[in-house]
Amino acid sequence: MVTPAYGSGALPSVWQPESLQELQTLRSELKGIYCLTAGGTLLRTQWEGGLVPAPEHMISLARIPEMSGISHRGDEIIIGAMTRLKECATQTLLHQLPILHEAVNAIAAPSIRNVATIGGNIVSGVGDTLPALLVYDAELHWLTDKGIEIRSVSSWLQGGRDGSRNPGDVLISIHLTMRSSSMFDVHDEQHRPAAREISFYRKLGRRETFSASLVTVALYGEIDSDHRWTKIAIAAGGGSGMAMRLLETERQLLGSEASVMQAANLAATVADEFTTYGDAFATEHYRKQTVGNLLGAGLWEALLE
Repeated sequence: MVTPAYGSGALPSVWQPESLQELQTLRSELKGIYCLTAGGTLLRTQWEGGLVPAPEHMISLARIPEMSGISHRGDEIIIGAMTRLKECATQTLLHQLPILHEAVNAIAAPSIRNVATIGGNIVSGVGDTLPALLVYDAELHWLTDKGIEIRSVSSWLQGGRDGSRNPGDVLISIHLTMRSSSMFDVHDEQHRPAAREISFYRKLGRRETFSASLVTVALYGEIDSDHRWTKIAIAAGGGSGMAMRLLETERQLLGSEASVMQAANLAATVADEFTTYGDAFATEHYRKQTVGNLLGAGLWEALLE
């Protein structure tokens, strides 16, 4: 087994495994309270605020090669969970996924993005990347007690709602399919390129920059040569609320003619479907209306371009 890098007395022992096998061994053999750490930006604020106790052991994921970097295999982009947000923001591969690229650039300040990881943003359960990952149908690869398991973002979020999620599972990587129409053969009827793609991401915070979000929204759609929606994915989240796909709203749009006249109805439908909460900064009603208005306005702007 690996030995701790440092730690004594009241300070936690810090372990630095260099492979997934070493990590699995540590998880099964460590006694007492332990936590996993990536960039550590969220953990620091939680400890300082007394929201969670300091652990007896910390396991750093920084030295596990499979968990860092951005690569592509075929039409799939793979992002290691330990990849810094700064790298996600500057990597040209992610230009293929403009909603996620925009979401990453909207998170916190540059100094935080230098340290924070995309995996940490996801595992928080309320990260601003989640609406983008939902509309891209991303898959999450986890190290569990039973080995590697693959889950969609939607199913993992549902596990948080119904209590079936195992907090000890370790996110290894995020897998997304590139949506560039150039990757399809024009003679392939099943994957014929869309006549037009619509995509946008919007975030509203309590002030203009570097603040926690009140709401975040994302939309991805494909329109055929008859100007009808052949694919539509819409998601919303923000604040301490859990992001969700707006499936009923999607069903109402799918197959219909794409038009700016849909914007007002979209806003109303979204406000009815979106599940959120109220707090000292914004009421539940305000969040619902704001999500609807952001998506309605975003659709209007996108279709006018």
